[in-house]
Amino acid sequence: MPEISVHHWKKIARRFSNKYLLAGAFFLLWITFIDENSLVNQMQLRHKIATLTRQKEYYREKTEEDKRKISELLGNRDSLEKFAREQYLMKKRNEDIYIIVEE
Repeated sequence: MPEISVHHWKKIARRFSNKYLLAGAFFLLWITFIDENSLVNQMQLRHKIATLTRQKEYYREKTEEDKRKISELLGNRDSLEKFAREQYLMKKRNEDIYIIVEE
């Protein structure tokens, strides 16, 4: 392995001791990792926004489906009666209900 001369090391040190290069490197490190609005934080926030947008769309669809079901139940007495019997086990007078559970 060839040895690196002292002159070569001085040349490298001179290049990296440039105040503009040091300031630029510090600035990049600061913006990327340290700052409150760093690139890392920005990426995390974008991921969170995407997740929340998907959840928002899911709940919007669920709300529309529930509104449709409510209007269907309130618009038709037979469907309301069927819903009450199936979900809340309601019955008419002098009527017995048997629940059959399949295993």
